[in-house]
Amino acid sequence: MFKTTEKRKSLTLIELLLVALALVVLSVIVIPQIVHSAQKAKQTDCDTNIDTINSAIEMYNADNGAYPATLADVIGTDRAPTVYFPDGAPQCLLGGTYIIDADCRATCSHKFAR
Repeated sequence: MFKTTEKRKSLTLIELLLVALALVVLSVIVIPQIVHSAQKAKQTDCDTNIDTINSAIEMYNADNGAYPATLADVIGTDRAPTVYFPDGAPQCLLGGTYIIDADCRATCSHKFAR
């Protein structure tokens, strides 16, 4: 006499909104972390380049008995690489340029832009 109808299992509008809200909250948390990680990786690469340049400065001193007059003596240029950097001068991923200070230590110009 009476037909029993089966209930269809489906998402309600509220459940769909809750899922969307959860995705928004997760993206608000995760996206800044990804951006921060990328920035930190670039900074680490720059620090590694500075350490490598400083090692090359010390090797230059050992080879020549004096510290280089300019950083180009150690890192060379794109057209004239040196024995210390035969593949060319290292590049800062943060847009800085490497410079040498009065103590013959390398640093990056992007650190002064802050």
